[in-house]
Amino acid sequence: MNVRMLRLHAKAVAALLAGCLVAMFSPATAGANATAGTTTGGAGNPFVDGWYADPDITMYDDTYWVYPTTSKAYAEQTYLDAFSSTDLVNWTKHEKVLTTADVEWAEYAVWAPAPVERNGKYYLFFAANDIQNDSSLGGIGVAVADKPEGPYSDALGRPLVGQFHNGAQPIDQDVFIDDDGEAYMYYGGWGHANVVKLNDDMTSLGTFADGSTYKEITPADYVEGSQMFKRDGMYYLMWSEGGWTGPDYSVSYAISDSPTGPFEKIEKVLAQDPAVAKGSGHNSVVNVPGTDIWHIFYHRRPLSESAGNNRQLAYDRMYFRSDGTIEPVTMRVRDDFADGNSLGWKTYGGSWSAGDGSYRAKSSPGGKALLDTNFADFTYDADVRVTSGRGDAGLLFRAVRPAVGVDSYAGYYAGIGPTGKVVLGRADDGAWTPLNSAQLPLPTRRDHHLRISAVGSAIKVYVDDMATPAISVTDDTYRSGANGVRVFDTAAAFDNVSVDKAG
Repeated sequence: MNVRMLRLHAKAVAALLAGCLVAMFSPATAGANATAGTTTGGAGNPFVDGWYADPDITMYDDTYWVYPTTSKAYAEQTYLDAFSSTDLVNWTKHEKVLTTADVEWAEYAVWAPAPVERNGKYYLFFAANDIQNDSSLGGIGVAVADKPEGPYSDALGRPLVGQFHNGAQPIDQDVFIDDDGEAYMYYGGWGHANVVKLNDDMTSLGTFADGSTYKEITPADYVEGSQMFKRDGMYYLMWSEGGWTGPDYSVSYAISDSPTGPFEKIEKVLAQDPAVAKGSGHNSVVNVPGTDIWHIFYHRRPLSESAGNNRQLAYDRMYFRSDGTIEPVTMRVRDDFADGNSLGWKTYGGSWSAGDGSYRAKSSPGGKALLDTNFADFTYDADVRVTSGRGDAGLLFRAVRPAVGVDSYAGYYAGIGPTGKVVLGRADDGAWTPLNSAQLPLPTRRDHHLRISAVGSAIKVYVDDMATPAISVTDDTYRSGANGVRVFDTAAAFDNVSVDKAG
């Protein structure tokens, strides 16, 4: 099937598969502690701490390695960190695997590292100095090390690509080695993309059959951030479009039967979600060995952040249609706390800690923790265990203006106490309005699964029984806001958090 037919077929297949995808991500299974084969950021996004961007992921032996840009002001972008994991859940930080002290010609703006291994050596391609013309020193360099964690040293003493060719700024490189051993580098900013051949030494450029070195492959709407991968004999070129500081930053892709194209844009596959995050882009892709399971790694900006460099690393599952085209990626909100941290959560009062696969709160008069989300109509699931006290613990939703204090937020709360009493109420910046309550049949237990279904003014609270709501009310005071957890005069543990837009 050629690319034109793929594009025409994609829309028809999308409708057919929509129902299947909903079933695959049902809240009942979303909280399962995932391995590298099934997770979709299941232990929570961001998956590492700090401001980072442009992640490139690869596998060395049985370990995943992510190399990102350090997301700071240009003058402070003088080093690269790396992160490794054997399960895509628990990550080890490797600090400053490459610094400008190791590269004589690089001064700042060290961007978009691209890792690759060949002949027992580990190569890290990078851009530096953000050159604006051919008279400036900078561009794409290559560093080499004996181990994935470095230390890396400059392999050439100069840029590998230090000038503009076909209008492409020499940045945002990705290195791809094909099944036949041929190595390619895809790169380019300023709306132009090139592909070049790399010789076996990985530090010099080869030529194509026509004698050229730099082959332009720019697809429609290309801005920067080339990424190449291969699946079922087809070559997928992905790239970023829009402005990197804006909410329109996004990822599109093309498919070809050749590593050099032509590449005709098929569709946008990753974009901002006003309920989850903005500015999602500059991606890489990894396949779980021995499976057809794929993940897309990318950076995004939290909803409450406006500074351009306040970017975090995230990943989600990437699904293919039967014709090889890619389903639009959904940024999932999941946290099973399997990684032992609470990245992405912000607390307001109380004492909170993550560990042993749950998020725990000591008893307090209204301590709460919130995700940076803004859902309107949704299904929100979590496991809640009341560990001590006579109050209640449960879920916050459609919450805005959070602050430290018993009911210091505007939004809704549904909780359960040790005697099985279920409560639903509305907080109005310090005032509490009960909306309804229910009593579970005795004897009760301390472990419960709570689900909130909120669609428009219809709010339903399910406890353990997901078929029949314990509470059902109509209230349209608040229509959207953050999701979180809360305790009131009790200690509790929370687990398997998931939020999905209402179908």
